Amino acid sequence: MASLIITLPTAVLRKTAKLVTKEEFGSPQLASIIHDMSVALRKTPDGIGIAAPQLGISKQIFLASEEAIAIDEGWEPKDVAEEKSKKKGWKYIVFINPTILKIASKKVAGTEGCLSIPKTYGIVPRAEKIRVRAYDQTGKVFERGATKLFARLLQHEIDHLGGALFIDHATKITKLKDAK
Repeated sequence: MASLIITLPTAVLRKTAKLVTKEEFGSPQLASIIHDMSVALRKTPDGIGIAAPQLGISKQIFLASEEAIAIDEGWEPKDVAEEKSKKKGWKYIVFINPTILKIASKKVAGTEGCLSIPKTYGIVPRAEKIRVRAYDQTGKVFERGATKLFARLLQHEIDHLGGALFIDHATKITKLKDAK
């Protein structure tokens, strides 16, 4: 399976992804999808999350990089985290069939981009806090709360699983031109 990130207007990006079935947990096929997602994300210069539909796979799976947590915790550029960033050595947290348990009513506007909409950015209001229940690749259920950038990342990736993109919520959309 190729690790090529698809872009708009590819139809799978606008469809609700299918749930991963009980039988798929722990399977070589699921492991392969997660591997391909991690390879694709690692190849990006600044991606911190990726959803299965971004590889053309209609499955309720996304990966979130621990890099977002490190940024939230305020690591310094000369810290160990800088070296990890250069090598893209971050670990990824796998979320399968996620459901939002709690979401704050308070919104925070922030800049977002997307690997499937290259060189496009916008200001998106997102909930300040979120709590999600999901499964890992073995089928074990877990819950995760998040604030700041990590909360934004979870909401962005969950949107992908429902066929929504950041541009659907964004204002002040900017498209960067190629530097020549």
